[in-house]
Amino acid sequence: MISQIFGSYIMQCTQVRANKLGDTNDSLDLHSFSKMQANSVSNDSRRASMSKQQIFLENMQTPPPEENQEESSEETLPPPEMAISMSKKRSRLPKKAEAEEIGSFISVISRLLCRIPAVLLVLVIVFLWSSSTTVISGNIFHLCVSSRKLNNLYCLSAGTQPNFEIPVSIVHNYSNSIVDGFVENPVRISDNITGNGRDGVVANAVKIVEEQVWALRSRAAKGNSGGDCNGRGLFVYDLPPKFNKELLAQCYDMVPWMNFCKYLSNEGLGQPIMKLGKGWHQTHQYSLEPIFHSRVLKHPCRVYDQNEAKLFYVPFYGGLDILRWHFKNVSSDVKDGLGLELVQWLQSQPPWMKNSGKDHVFVLGKISWDFRRKNNTSWGTRFLELDQMQNPVKLLIERQPWHSNDIGIPHPTHFHPHSDEDIVKWQLKIMKSKRTNLVSFAGAARPGAPENIRSVLIKDCVSADTWKCRFLDCDSGACGQPESIIELFMESEFCLQPPGDSPTRKSVFDSLVSGCIPVLFDPFTAYYQYPWHLPEDHTRYSVFIDQEEVRSMKVNVVEKLMKVSVREREDMRTYIVYELLPGLLYGDSTSLFDKFQDAFSITMNNLLERISRLDSTTVN
Repeated sequence: MISQIFGSYIMQCTQVRANKLGDTNDSLDLHSFSKMQANSVSNDSRRASMSKQQIFLENMQTPPPEENQEESSEETLPPPEMAISMSKKRSRLPKKAEAEEIGSFISVISRLLCRIPAVLLVLVIVFLWSSSTTVISGNIFHLCVSSRKLNNLYCLSAGTQPNFEIPVSIVHNYSNSIVDGFVENPVRISDNITGNGRDGVVANAVKIVEEQVWALRSRAAKGNSGGDCNGRGLFVYDLPPKFNKELLAQCYDMVPWMNFCKYLSNEGLGQPIMKLGKGWHQTHQYSLEPIFHSRVLKHPCRVYDQNEAKLFYVPFYGGLDILRWHFKNVSSDVKDGLGLELVQWLQSQPPWMKNSGKDHVFVLGKISWDFRRKNNTSWGTRFLELDQMQNPVKLLIERQPWHSNDIGIPHPTHFHPHSDEDIVKWQLKIMKSKRTNLVSFAGAARPGAPENIRSVLIKDCVSADTWKCRFLDCDSGACGQPESIIELFMESEFCLQPPGDSPTRKSVFDSLVSGCIPVLFDPFTAYYQYPWHLPEDHTRYSVFIDQEEVRSMKVNVVEKLMKVSVREREDMRTYIVYELLPGLLYGDSTSLFDKFQDAFSITMNNLLERISRLDSTTVN
């Protein structure tokens, strides 16, 4: 639309100037230009009618089929809801008439614009561009206000299109032999879910997830076993630079509206935030790969001889590989190229050939769905869909719930302590923090996703008294400074954490680190994601409200949270701050902890414990 307006602007102004000069022979061929313009408008109208709609499958997000795509057969599970285009609900103008109507509007706008002096118009355009940017990726259109000036996480997190669907093969072929053959009968959220057909498939799929997560928790490492490296050597591959270092070097051109380098400096921690104090950095949510890599290189169990190793770490920055192509118009072959090269390289390594990658681990800094592109989309890569990638362990900020080798680990927060003392000081500070807001929500609406509950939550929040709920609108750039979000959470009792473009949110961990009780609306946001870092009893650290109740207006979230007693809040906050918080942080690359285990230590202890069981199983 914008390009059409400016095209028409040029045409109209040229015509005006030609008329003033009395020389029409040298003017533009207006007939040809108008014809091209009408064709462009018609094409835009056709593309607009093919936009994707957001639907949900129970408590899960699923990307709907395009309107011109064939409907799934009844045998395909789970069956998608029927997509109904607007043309079936009401009559529309013929495309030719619609194009003429839009063209008339553009013509009027362009006539007005041509009366504005060119210099003034250029200045206006420069101002608008300096304060906002438009990102078009695939079928997604986002306007990110002030994102060229700020690290607007809303805009960048919008660069995630989850493919959140139930794998039919897993539901049909599932057996109780999961995670080293260990499974029990845990108490499950879905125990009361019954039904046939679609409801039955959903219930069965959720039970599979719960059994896997419970099994991972039950086999978790007990205590701090990080110092016991006897027979548990860790080998770090020295990959060719194109798989990690050279990806970091492309940070300046990775995201169109900002220089990403400042967020990847200091070994992925980003630049310091002096206002928040020691250990606080402008860490981006996609910085996990370099952060983890820098810590692994200094791990006490690291060995330099492959023959002495039991666990093999592959420092591939796959998330940054996705990010560098995400906003560029390149083919799927280009997006998949580096991952395929890595697999070919690994297949030539003796440790990989010995166990087919079962003793290898990858840390990937984006959600699992971004590495599981489907054939009919252009989103992400197919790296985790490769046959060779089914055996290794994959650590991600959001796991694919039906793959037991996908394990979720915490999003990086902005706080990276160096010592036990740093953690203790922060614990004392947030326990003393004066919480003047009952509820807060830092986020943005999803106008293109009508099934998303964010709009309902925002309405409930802004209509409540000021002390009851405070809304920080990320769509306006208000969330660009990390200190704004942390200060809001430190002043709030409860922090609303609805799903965004995918079930999980970095904001969940920001709220926990700030001592703010997260309010979750989808169990896939946290309960089914982080078995090594969050306990099974989610009532100890969060409040759960079913998003379906919110969507159908059966509950007012603010009013419901007012009924939680002060004693309950204090108990939850004490547990969050003193029990959970240390294990959700990633210390800096030289951190030394004696009393606490941070997120990295917990993860490595569980990996080494898991590989020890694999080794004993192989021997037996």
